[in-house]
Amino acid sequence: MNGSTTMLGKRVVVTGGGSGIGADMALAFAEAGADVVITGRRSAPLEVVATRHPAITYAVADVTQEDDMASLFDHLGEVDIVIANAGAAESAPLSRTELDQWQRMLEVNLTGTFLTLREGLKHLRDGGRLIAVASTAGLKGYAYVAPYCAAKHGVVGLVRALAQEVAGRDITVNALCPGFTETPLLEASIATIVAKTGQSAEQARAHLQSTNPSGRLVQPAEVTATALWLCGPHSGAINGQAISISGGEI
Repeated sequence: MNGSTTMLGKRVVVTGGGSGIGADMALAFAEAGADVVITGRRSAPLEVVATRHPAITYAVADVTQEDDMASLFDHLGEVDIVIANAGAAESAPLSRTELDQWQRMLEVNLTGTFLTLREGLKHLRDGGRLIAVASTAGLKGYAYVAPYCAAKHGVVGLVRALAQEVAGRDITVNALCPGFTETPLLEASIATIVAKTGQSAEQARAHLQSTNPSGRLVQPAEVTATALWLCGPHSGAINGQAISISGGEI
């Protein structure tokens, strides 16, 4: 986390703030001086994160529900930074991927990002920052997660298009594309691999780590540090980018 005070006076919204990267970002931005609002579908994990810093508050909202996101931002008023972090992953061979699974992945990962950025933009001050947490799955393909890859590629395209629309207001829009990151979402993926392949958890983890040339998982703090940089001084020329945070994974 970053202990600088460059975020003093800023209001930050982080979706999916109850765990993983979202929780780490919330704490770091709060420690840097911002007032942070975290959102998610369940109050319990949000409350736990909010108790860790007095500058963090929470609101229950589902990023896939248009009314939820509109009400959230209408209630908050003007904001400075919006981080569309909420997401989910499921896996299956494409030939056994049901339509409802495809739609779930698009709804939470792509439509949820669209609604977050659209509603956040309506209340964003000039000079504000929009960030979408995508994935290296938005830059390349991975077997058995085609709907997730399609959604994350869509997020990158959305970011690139929106960046062109708002550049005249000194607003930047960027995507963070972490590789396999040490989060509860990764633990769920490991459990799925174990259940479907018979590998041990250690074998599954080692396989995921091997995709990173450094031989380790990305840490949430490394993603957070990039977000802080994008929202700090001298980052205004970084716009419409999909930044890989993956230790060199290609």
